[in-house]
Amino acid sequence: MAAAAAAAPPSSSSLAPPEVPMELHAGNRDRLVAALRAHLSASGRPLRGLVLLQGGEEQTRYCTDHLELFRQESYFAYLFGVREPGFYGAIDIVSGQSILFSPRLPADYAVWMGEIKPLSYFKDRYKVDMVFYVDEITQVLQDRFSDHGKPLLFVLYGKNTDSGNYSKPASFEGMEKFDSDLSTLHPILTECRVIKSDMELALIQYANDVSSEAHIEVMRRAKPGMKEYQLESIFLHHVYMYGGCRHCSYTCICATGENSSVLHYGHAAAPNDRTLNDGDMALMDMGGEYHCYGSDITCSYPINGKFNSNQTIVYNAVLKAHNAVIAHMRPGVNWLDMHKLAEQTILESLKNERILHGDVTDMMAQRLGAVFMPHGLGHLLGIDTHDPGGYPEGLERPKEPGLSSLRTIRELKEGMVITVEPGCYFIDALLIPARDDPVSSKFFNWEEIEKYKSFGGVRIESDVYVTAHGCKNLTNCPRETWEIEAVMAGAPWPVRATNNSLSKAS
Repeated sequence: MAAAAAAAPPSSSSLAPPEVPMELHAGNRDRLVAALRAHLSASGRPLRGLVLLQGGEEQTRYCTDHLELFRQESYFAYLFGVREPGFYGAIDIVSGQSILFSPRLPADYAVWMGEIKPLSYFKDRYKVDMVFYVDEITQVLQDRFSDHGKPLLFVLYGKNTDSGNYSKPASFEGMEKFDSDLSTLHPILTECRVIKSDMELALIQYANDVSSEAHIEVMRRAKPGMKEYQLESIFLHHVYMYGGCRHCSYTCICATGENSSVLHYGHAAAPNDRTLNDGDMALMDMGGEYHCYGSDITCSYPINGKFNSNQTIVYNAVLKAHNAVIAHMRPGVNWLDMHKLAEQTILESLKNERILHGDVTDMMAQRLGAVFMPHGLGHLLGIDTHDPGGYPEGLERPKEPGLSSLRTIRELKEGMVITVEPGCYFIDALLIPARDDPVSSKFFNWEEIEKYKSFGGVRIESDVYVTAHGCKNLTNCPRETWEIEAVMAGAPWPVRATNNSLSKAS
């Protein structure tokens, strides 16, 4: 194992972490102000008030004094780009002016944590109009925005439709001296986040570039005898060492063998610790995050670098679904229809290989797609891996198996970034009930299914930007079986196609 790792070529990268222009966040604030003004005008409400957001706070590990690495609250990051904890931010709806409120730090901060920056530093760094201390919020807002009586604060409160949790509205000493609106801001700000600006897209593209590169590095170095966590370590090292990504978008899923059928493997109770075996499939779901903007990429491949016949069957079924969805994506296309397209494509492929039999339309009606792909096809992506906005008011989550897992059923719009991540898994917890069901069971060739009992699963995931007339895949990883085999054998990426490789692909 050690010798194999040592023989791998040293990793490198042509990428360099980009400077992040704070105009990105100024543009986000401008879009929010325009949307709020339009909403207030349409509602016949006066054009007055301030948006007030409270940034994230540092957290210690349980009762200890160990500070966990801070990552900014996402809505606050979207509007202000502030990396430090303890801030508040306000935006005047009338003038568009922005104000930051910095925590007043104790003198010994300079001893333990470093220089105490003056307020002018934050004004220049974050390109806002004014900066004051947090303990001055009440006085500043009353002095400057009381022309029409009690100032009105639009604070953030609303439900995240992925987690079921509610955003925390800003609170501070003296807040009772203001009128507060808890219902207006959240849906409007969430909808602003759904459509990405060019500057946002550039950061998501960068996170994809460095994460794609890291996935390829893992692919090249994976060998039987290694541990799953070693593959995770290679990825984490690459995105940080070469990409400046101190955070990942989510906990790395480094699943091999049967573990690859566990959709959210890699958590504390299943910590990427299995030994890689010759003949295993690997499912690597990992994404780096840069300036809070993320990526979410999954690659699946054989640990020994060569697809066997069963691996080829399942992998190509998923790849066909992945490619079919991307070929159909454009503004106006319904995401529920794309999910069903992916399901149908996978079922047709399994039928062609005699793993299933019967009419695919009947299989769809019986929701057999959810037996093999119990998760949704994809989700919005941005500052959060599961970016909000999947179910705006008026859209209800479907209740049928598989469809109930969809994180959105919206029509696609230009400017959205959404993951395309079909999968095919052999999960006992779903196959056993299907076998026991007299209607579902008749579609399965159980003798063939038995051959895949310890297979695990395949997922292929790319991050896709919806353009005016189609879409653009932001992810750049080997996808065809011949490409994967070539890269794992040491070929550079992108691989140059040969006649032999093209005949294998067909």
